Amino acid sequence: MANATQPNPGDAGQGQAAAAKRPAISGRRTAIWLLIAAAVVVALAAYGIWTRRHHDTVLAETTQEEAPPTVIALRPKQGALVDTLTLPGNVTAYTDSPLYARTSGYLVHWYYDIGARVKKGALLAEIATPELDQQVMQAEADLGTAVANATNAKVQAERYKGLVTSDAVSKYDTDNLVAQAASTATAVQSAKANLDRLKQLQGFEKVYAPFNGVVTARAVDTGQLINAGTTTELFHMQALDTLRIYTNVPEVSTKGIRRGEKIALTFPQFPDRTFQGTLVRTAEAIDPANRTLLVEIDVDNRKGELMPGSLAQVHFKAPAVAPTFILPVSALVFRRAGLQVATVVDKNNTTVAHLIPVTIGEDDGATIQVIAGLNANDRVIQDPPDSIIEGEKLTVVQPTAQSEEGAPADSRSPAEPKDKGSNPGGKQ
Repeated sequence: MANATQPNPGDAGQGQAAAAKRPAISGRRTAIWLLIAAAVVVALAAYGIWTRRHHDTVLAETTQEEAPPTVIALRPKQGALVDTLTLPGNVTAYTDSPLYARTSGYLVHWYYDIGARVKKGALLAEIATPELDQQVMQAEADLGTAVANATNAKVQAERYKGLVTSDAVSKYDTDNLVAQAASTATAVQSAKANLDRLKQLQGFEKVYAPFNGVVTARAVDTGQLINAGTTTELFHMQALDTLRIYTNVPEVSTKGIRRGEKIALTFPQFPDRTFQGTLVRTAEAIDPANRTLLVEIDVDNRKGELMPGSLAQVHFKAPAVAPTFILPVSALVFRRAGLQVATVVDKNNTTVAHLIPVTIGEDDGATIQVIAGLNANDRVIQDPPDSIIEGEKLTVVQPTAQSEEGAPADSRSPAEPKDKGSNPGGKQ
């Protein structure tokens, strides 16, 4: 065991001999390798610094070049000198009347149903009134009694007037008979008035058409109990030869409203036709609830083509209150301060943005009408960036023929020119 753990002197001698045979490392070669390594490190560091500076320079130049947004600015299009205002109108009959009974009874017969055209005075229905008939007979008898009493009192009074001159009767009795004759004469008038009233009610047993028109509703049938008053509507009639169309004109457009003016009318059921109406009257007062003027337009309907209750489109034409301009909807800038339009102005030899508050009129979804805020010489940005601010520097490019008409020249935005590379104008 002791011999196994002790080193062998022969092995140590062999190792020393091998080490002695290796060549010694030259100090000059080591220095050369160190210099080469240092040169490589320095070259790599210099290349990295140069590359970074080059990238910074390119980035700065690109940022400086593309920082101002590129936009298209055009003069606003002049609006029409005559405003065309289209408003909804409610079509109503010229005369619209519900018919009620003035006497109580039950319906014996009706002669016209819905849709019937009737003339004024046509018999529509008959009502049987047996109780009223008995009242008329009673009133006639009461009138006869009153007449007989009045005749007798008059005769007695005349007789006493002749006798009182000879003192055959007392003046007191004579005065009583004269007063009785007068009161009985008044009773005759009262009985006659009551009989006339009942006969007038009896005349309402027949229901007549009050005007030329169409029966648009019938709410009763034969044998139905009828009560006088407005509890039960018998018929409903409308005069349709002329129709009234009512519409509310905004206060700002009431200046051009004139009586007798011809107004164009269109209806959904006649998409390819235009009817002509006449403005006949206005309310002559602005409704404070909605700041509009109620206007009535009459239209001839003797052919029966139009129906009350339908919806009409009323087309007014009036001189423009002020010069107006037409812009695409995309030109509007929505901010907390209200609607604005971005324009370009030259300031200190630099083109900058200028935001102008505007008031708009009609809006058809694609274009808007500006009625206040713009001038004819303003250059309006057609599609301003959402981030545009007052005084921001801009790059203005000339629009193509198509973009001037409101359509992009190619698949890109109209504000993107074609000659500035893959990212024109710096817009993201």
